[in-house]
Amino acid sequence: MDATQAARLLKGVRAAALSGQRPPADPRPEIGESWRRMLHRGVDPELDARSQMLSAQETEARRQASPLREVLPVLREGLLPTLDQALHIMVVADAEGRLLWREGHRSILRKADRLGFEVGADWNEGVVGTNGVGTSLVARRPVQVFSAEHFVSSHHEWTCAGAPVTDPRDGRLLGVINVSGPLATMHPATLTWVSAVARLAESELRMRHLAGLERLRQVAAPLLARLGGKGLVVDAHGWPAAVAGMPPMDRLVPAKGFGPGPVWLPALGDCVVEPLPGGWLIRVDQATEGGGPAGRVVLDLRRERRWTVSVSGSAGSWAQDLSPRHAELLFLLAGACEGRSAAELAQEIFGDPTRTVTVRAEMSRVRRHLAGVLRHRPYRFHEDVEVEVRYPTDRRTLLAHSTAPAVIRARLGREPVP
Repeated sequence: MDATQAARLLKGVRAAALSGQRPPADPRPEIGESWRRMLHRGVDPELDARSQMLSAQETEARRQASPLREVLPVLREGLLPTLDQALHIMVVADAEGRLLWREGHRSILRKADRLGFEVGADWNEGVVGTNGVGTSLVARRPVQVFSAEHFVSSHHEWTCAGAPVTDPRDGRLLGVINVSGPLATMHPATLTWVSAVARLAESELRMRHLAGLERLRQVAAPLLARLGGKGLVVDAHGWPAAVAGMPPMDRLVPAKGFGPGPVWLPALGDCVVEPLPGGWLIRVDQATEGGGPAGRVVLDLRRERRWTVSVSGSAGSWAQDLSPRHAELLFLLAGACEGRSAAELAQEIFGDPTRTVTVRAEMSRVRRHLAGVLRHRPYRFHEDVEVEVRYPTDRRTLLAHSTAPAVIRARLGREPVP
């Protein structure tokens, strides 16, 4: 079957799926799942909806903050030599689906401009429908979208292949690499090619991280040898390079306002922080090591995708931004004085009590940030902690991203909220 025949078949499959009729063939699982999400969200399949473009200043700020900036040479080396010949373009987007870099064949770039596929544009799946950028970000796996597999009809003359890039240190989603081109130019092997380059980018990030820790370790060694007490050296993101007088520890997540001088850290107590090239030296005050349980926790869910948890007590106070999953988990635990098992949280988050491995992994991550605040077996807030939840003005927008059954019920007022 050639590309034209395949596109014709896919248009019939899409038309049947949109009208609720029996399709001539089943869509691929990842495409069918995406179409169902689009129908549920009310995305118009015939409307080319585009959100507001980022300004040049906003785009540049995102570029500077993106770890993918460090691996652009790897991406260019792996993709660009073939793009001109294949009439494709390469696009790099951040974890929100905003296009930050775009390179490739000039004529295809001009066609992409007419489609709104340009730097600063939002290609989140919920904005422009099924596509190689947004759908890959949602699925968190490589996805190829061919012709009429795009939910919005104006994209049917294009085919794209996207592969997500995750932070090799903690699995955090960094963005997606995408190769796109006109319908007649795409090859089935494109997805394998893009996926391989994405894995090379992750390997490069891993090597850069390890090299940075080694450089920091060399600087830290003589300082720690003379320390005469407990201390550690971490890089700018809190990853430990070396310790002295204490067991190795996991990543130390710097709270807002972290910097030189006295500071209270939940896992260590009172400390003194000193700057180093590429990181920090943290001296631990052994008299207050480990601190004590915090007295008050404020879970602020008022601003969409800007959720925070603030912790305060006799030893000091600090605040931390929350990921979508951690915001969900802490919200559920705030309303469960008796605690929740991993199976109960899995049921409340996924509607599936068997997904305990995922829950335990996420709870392990959130407890690194909230030592002294959260307990486990079952998971719960420390009994001496006062917990306050701050809600959005319209309760129906509570954690609007969330599809967790328990959160949805809380939005609709079908069960008590903390």
